Amino acid sequence: MAANICIAGLGLIGGSLARSLRINGFTGRITGVDANPHHCTIAMYRGLADEFLPLEEAVEKSDIIILCAPVDVNCRLLPGILDMIAGTDKVVADMGSTKADITAVADSHPARGRYVAAHPMAGTEHSGPAAAVDRLFNDRIAIICDPSKSDADALELITALLQSFNMKIQYMDSREHDIHVAYVSHISHITSFALALCVLDKERDTRNILSLAAGGFESTVRLSKSSAETWAPIFTGNAGPILEVIDTYIDKMRLFRHHIENGDGEALRQLMTSANQIGNILK
Repeated sequence: MAANICIAGLGLIGGSLARSLRINGFTGRITGVDANPHHCTIAMYRGLADEFLPLEEAVEKSDIIILCAPVDVNCRLLPGILDMIAGTDKVVADMGSTKADITAVADSHPARGRYVAAHPMAGTEHSGPAAAVDRLFNDRIAIICDPSKSDADALELITALLQSFNMKIQYMDSREHDIHVAYVSHISHITSFALALCVLDKERDTRNILSLAAGGFESTVRLSKSSAETWAPIFTGNAGPILEVIDTYIDKMRLFRHHIENGDGEALRQLMTSANQIGNILK
């Protein structure tokens, strides 16, 4: 299928989506929408879109509209897009990391069936159109939330798009999705940001950071290079589940602190042995 696709937000996710769609031939023409003129210039130079237009014109020319902006921006854009595509065969989907807020916005709209809530479980710590890469989504998992609320043809179209990257589709309730990603994804970013701040606060000599940073530190702090513009609205939009997981994380840190303070090596070994069980899941 060679659908005409509008991608609103040609950063890492939107740009990588554009590159992947060109490779697999799913799209005919890609129209880009981005509020940042610099992003538009880079995206055009890299061939991520055939043209850039205002949102309304881009929606008019497209069969599929994919929202890849920060989650709060996606929420603001969705009602107007649903207004524009109501009564047509056009489909709008978002690729955001949180779903409860945007599905709540969609649920109150009479054209709700033309919307599909999707979350491809893929990404890097880099941002912007310069970070877009080929095959970012290949062989990953894609979550579709509240599938029964989407029209059958809309769901089928977005499923086909995701499966064109050989993604494995899983279905979730939007609120359950946000709880799970808080524990599996969002807390990883928060702890990475916090560790980076801790090191920057305590280690004033950057030469020591560079010379002593081993692989473990680099892999743990890697996510702290992620875009604040992307992650701040995710954290605030998913505050309830994230606050719960932060409290759990703090409890575990306090437990480690307690055993270290008391010199209780056996208790520490038990904690770490229990933590090692995650390796049985992430084989």
